[in-house]
Amino acid sequence: MDIQEYFARISYQGSHNKPDLATISDIFQHHIQAVPFENLSIHCGERIELDLEATYNKIVRKKRGGWCMENNYLLSWVLKTLGYDVTFLGAKVYVSELDAYPDEIDHLLLRVELDGKSYIVDGGFGMAYQLWQPMELISGTDQPQTPGVFRFQEESGTWYLEKVKRKQCVLNQSTSPSQNVENEVCRRVYLFTLQPRDIEEFRGCNAHLQTAPDSLFVTKSICSLQTADGIRALVGWKLTEMKYNYRDNMDLVEIRIIADEEMEKTLKEKFNITLDKKFVPVNTSRWSLF
Repeated sequence: MDIQEYFARISYQGSHNKPDLATISDIFQHHIQAVPFENLSIHCGERIELDLEATYNKIVRKKRGGWCMENNYLLSWVLKTLGYDVTFLGAKVYVSELDAYPDEIDHLLLRVELDGKSYIVDGGFGMAYQLWQPMELISGTDQPQTPGVFRFQEESGTWYLEKVKRKQCVLNQSTSPSQNVENEVCRRVYLFTLQPRDIEEFRGCNAHLQTAPDSLFVTKSICSLQTADGIRALVGWKLTEMKYNYRDNMDLVEIRIIADEEMEKTLKEKFNITLDKKFVPVNTSRWSLF
């Protein structure tokens, strides 16, 4: 494992001699625009391993993406290598359809201590709720980013991440989101505590999410990538391209359906992904990812 090889993978050519906020923000931005959030392995008959070297080979050498436990595990190695103080945290991702959080942690994120302040670094959420910058761990303060306004709310030691939503202009209305999602003003994203976690604590979650019949990642094939001004996402056969804030407080959304014979080309052209095994798209759950 070589940090320079990782930098080449994310096209990062900046300085990395000083572990400061500017450097971590720059590296993070390059990572999310180069490494997709994806669970395609599950839909290619491959197992997702919770192993740092396997993750490094997959993301850096094979130019694949990964889900939270892959992206953030790799980022933790990168940041520790550069001298940052990094701790694993565990989160529970909000399910809007159930208006509830799960009983067990199902998301890995990073806490970074820097100049006497704490920051949450999460390069593994994907879709339209992906942070674009580290977020300072303070409660009740709006932290505007390109995707929208994020904020933390802390209650009795539990921290909640939420995102204020913009209106959407959907070019092809026949495939627009449900009215429910349209009417949301603010979306809860996940909750977490500051209890430090060990990577071993995520083994059960890593196995469950890729095998449980009702897991979002089993019922949907997902590949999303942040772009210079928005995101693109392939969920099942639906390709969504979103441009953030193209008009005042409005995101521009374009959706099209990809035919099976176009899938390989779409993954290569839109996400720079080439798969080793046959990919079978899936989209059987009603969970909203936007």
